[in-house]
Amino acid sequence: MAINFIAVIIVVQFMMISAQNPSRGNNATDLTALLDLKNHITEDPLGIMASWNDSSYHFCNWTGITCDPSRTRVRFLDLKAMKLVGSLPPSIGNLSFLEGINLINNSFHGQLPQEIGLLSSLKHLNLTNNMLSGSIPSNLSNCTQLTFLFLDKNQLSGQLPSQLGSLSKLEMLNLASNNLTGTFPVWFANFSSRFRRFSLAANTFHGSIPPEIGRLSSIRSFGISENQFSGELPSSIYNLSSMTQFSVTDNRLHGKIPPDVGFKYPNLVFFSWAMNNFTGEIPVSLANASRLGLIDFGVNRLTGTAPSVLGSLPFLYWINFDYNFLGKHQTGDMNFLSSLTNCTNLQLLSVISNSFGGELPSTVANLSTKLRILRLGKNEIRGNLPVGMGKLESLKLLHLGESYFTGGIPGDDIGKLTRLNGLYLAGNELTGMIPYSLGNLTSLVYLYLNRNRLQGNIPPHLGNCTSLLHLNISSNNLTGTIPKQLMNLSSLSTVLSLAQNSLSGTLPVEVSRLANLKELDVSGNKLSGAIPSTLASCLSLEILLMGGNRFTGTIPESLEALRGLEEIDFSHNNLSGKVPDFLRKLPILRKLDLSYNNLEGEVPNQGVYSNSTAVSLLGNKQLCGGAPSFHLPACSIPTRKSKKNLKLIRWLIPLTVSVAVSIVLICFLSLCYILRKPKKQQISAYSPNDSHLVISYRELHRATNGFSADNLIGSGSFGSVYKGNLEEDAGGSSSSVAVKVLKLEQKGAIKSFLAECEILRSIRHRNLLKIITVCSGFDPQGQEFKSLVTEFMANGSLDRWLHHPNRSFNIMERLNIAIDIASAVDYLHNHSHTPIIHCDLKPSNILLDEDLMAHVGDFGLAKFLLNAASRPLQNHSISIELRGSIGYIPPEYGTSTQISTLGDVYSYGILMLELFTGKRPTDNMFNNGLSIHKYVAMALPEHVMEMLHLAEEDEREIHEGREITEAQQLDSREIQCLVSVLKIGVSCSMPSAEDRMPISTVLNQLHAIRDRIRRAN
Repeated sequence: MAINFIAVIIVVQFMMISAQNPSRGNNATDLTALLDLKNHITEDPLGIMASWNDSSYHFCNWTGITCDPSRTRVRFLDLKAMKLVGSLPPSIGNLSFLEGINLINNSFHGQLPQEIGLLSSLKHLNLTNNMLSGSIPSNLSNCTQLTFLFLDKNQLSGQLPSQLGSLSKLEMLNLASNNLTGTFPVWFANFSSRFRRFSLAANTFHGSIPPEIGRLSSIRSFGISENQFSGELPSSIYNLSSMTQFSVTDNRLHGKIPPDVGFKYPNLVFFSWAMNNFTGEIPVSLANASRLGLIDFGVNRLTGTAPSVLGSLPFLYWINFDYNFLGKHQTGDMNFLSSLTNCTNLQLLSVISNSFGGELPSTVANLSTKLRILRLGKNEIRGNLPVGMGKLESLKLLHLGESYFTGGIPGDDIGKLTRLNGLYLAGNELTGMIPYSLGNLTSLVYLYLNRNRLQGNIPPHLGNCTSLLHLNISSNNLTGTIPKQLMNLSSLSTVLSLAQNSLSGTLPVEVSRLANLKELDVSGNKLSGAIPSTLASCLSLEILLMGGNRFTGTIPESLEALRGLEEIDFSHNNLSGKVPDFLRKLPILRKLDLSYNNLEGEVPNQGVYSNSTAVSLLGNKQLCGGAPSFHLPACSIPTRKSKKNLKLIRWLIPLTVSVAVSIVLICFLSLCYILRKPKKQQISAYSPNDSHLVISYRELHRATNGFSADNLIGSGSFGSVYKGNLEEDAGGSSSSVAVKVLKLEQKGAIKSFLAECEILRSIRHRNLLKIITVCSGFDPQGQEFKSLVTEFMANGSLDRWLHHPNRSFNIMERLNIAIDIASAVDYLHNHSHTPIIHCDLKPSNILLDEDLMAHVGDFGLAKFLLNAASRPLQNHSISIELRGSIGYIPPEYGTSTQISTLGDVYSYGILMLELFTGKRPTDNMFNNGLSIHKYVAMALPEHVMEMLHLAEEDEREIHEGREITEAQQLDSREIQCLVSVLKIGVSCSMPSAEDRMPISTVLNQLHAIRDRIRRAN
């Protein structure tokens, strides 16, 4: 009886607690599920989870939670754009009254749990822009109330489960930007008559579009762009008269665009069929679709003219007919532009690379003041550039290049386009002077005036264009001197080309201010005087072209500082003195032209001089020696007096060596004595650089704020890396460094430390991480302490950039990074004192400085190659344990104890494929025999655009249902270059080492590809 009484009391107390705190009792399941979700959140920078706690504060009041007031059960979970990182636990399936989940724009990863299929009341599921992977759960079909399903911009893979066809209430489905594959799902036709919008864009679906698509009578948005669909569109698709957005861009579809398509789709707003093989003419019937805003037929095989009736479309804001066969090479082809003056919302008009002839009508100046991009170049347009274009005040890109324009540049008009980022007038027949008003274009990034007939001086006012990255005014008839104001453009970081003009005077010593410039071309002018030694300050220079001038004097030895030089041309000048010996020390110099000067003396036979195909010495009549392939006479035998001096030198050498050996021995014995003294508080330091920086544990502790977590920038198997600030002088100035503190308890850490010290002390290259000092000793607690201090890389690792949702690269940045890495590896293999194998090339070991220049780091697994001179380098190998990182280790390392330079090439190839596809080699999609190597190899060359992971332009255009990215701006030559790049990656990552190309060949080919892309632009 007493027991029953106690039980009653417990029940009553539980009921009272439940009444007072509704988070207990029948909704305790929801509380538990939410707390479990909180436990799966690993990063919460906005502190959203602070309100999520098991207290009297009811969970219905937590951030992001909406409850059903009658049941106090969770109805909506809305955590959109909260910057959360974590995974979705299976317990989410216990929120049985949940009707909506919105986690858009976060970083949830892992698989979508099967238990989500238990949410029978779920109507809205939006997981857009996360990092979810794995397949789509088939039991989502149990969510029978689902009307909106958005899983786009994730990393989902596999085929679509056919069970989804039972979602009879589905109205919207977006699966774009994943790794999904398979054929077009026929079961789409089973969806309700309310189904109105879907997108499969940016996946790897293939095959034809089935005729059953015609059953979706209410469909308004049809998006299958960036896939591998082929064949013709079924005729039934033209029965879907409700269509407003129709995008099939970037597939392999063909056939004619129906002439009555405007009548079939009278409500069309967005019509994008670019990058396919469509033929025929642009339908005049499009004028019937009065709401049409975007027309994109770029990169097809369309013929005929551009219909003038498009001017009757009041909402038109985007017209792209690039890379077709439009026009008839005759007068009147461009008359359709006059009708477009009625389109007051027009923002982009691009018809580049067609067959339009005739002159531009003057009415082009009356186009919409909202116009931002106008590309009419690469046609057969003649006549003068139209006046009055200064009214196009919003213009950011003007491309009128590669045509037949004559006359002068209308400076009064162009100078008013102050928002202009790119001006392309190259490859015409323009005359007159470069307008001074171009100096008003302070936002200008790219200026191309090359290959015209421009005359007069280079206006100093161009020095006001402080945003310029690329300036090319070569191949004109310019005269006068090079204005010093151009040398103030520190923004120039790609090309400054003044070549093939008639410029005179000297190259200004202020050229030293162009510290970021990669290519300087002043060849083919009348420049005179000495080559300025200040060029040595242009540390980013890769290409230096000064041939065909009147330079005199010797080649300054200060140029030895330009370690990144790859090509030098000093030919056809009046240079004198010895053939520069220091040029052989430039590690990646691959082309040197010193021909037709007055150089004399012995030609070195090391470095670039060892390859006669890379060096031209013609026209220097007093040269001797060098490699036999130069066919130069032998240098003369020393005279009697020189022989006497030689004997003296031979006598002095042994004496000098003896003294040096004695000094080294004394230093060594002193060092041994010092090291034997047990000073636990004192940190010893060794620097591989000339400065021999000595640093104490206390200084490192202060520099890193006590090795605090706030300063932690990374960690690995052998140590943690902290950002530090070291004081440089008594004035208090400081510099940022990276401090790698070793985990000495980790097996192999000491060995890794010693290996990295030994490697880094013997190498120096602009694409290798620079070591500042090495510290070894004890901390204040008497624990052994070892640390490497290196230069700090402001942009972190390549891995973080490649796989971070808010960071991206454009094509040239990716190619430059690939070249930077290849340059470093080529130096290690072929140009360091002793060849070195890195053994752990991967994105996390590639660091990026503030200019996105790549630096290879982490040499803890690296090894020297011995006996390098005895056989070809790529065949060298040494016995060592398996080393490297999963996904990047070459296959032969798993079956052999030998490592080789071609093992590094394999790792580089995988890294390169990851760089351009954005996919890790360990991605979940790579299973059942599929690897990133096979994935790319099978897709080349037809599907290169579907694999590329390219950055959107800074000024990207965003439209309803579509983003216009850099990939959609490429022409066929650039695409072919990208195919070549990926083929190199495939070649480097061949399973058999014998099939891989050596890194020196890789580097040469990448340079050639980059040159082709630059010429294409």
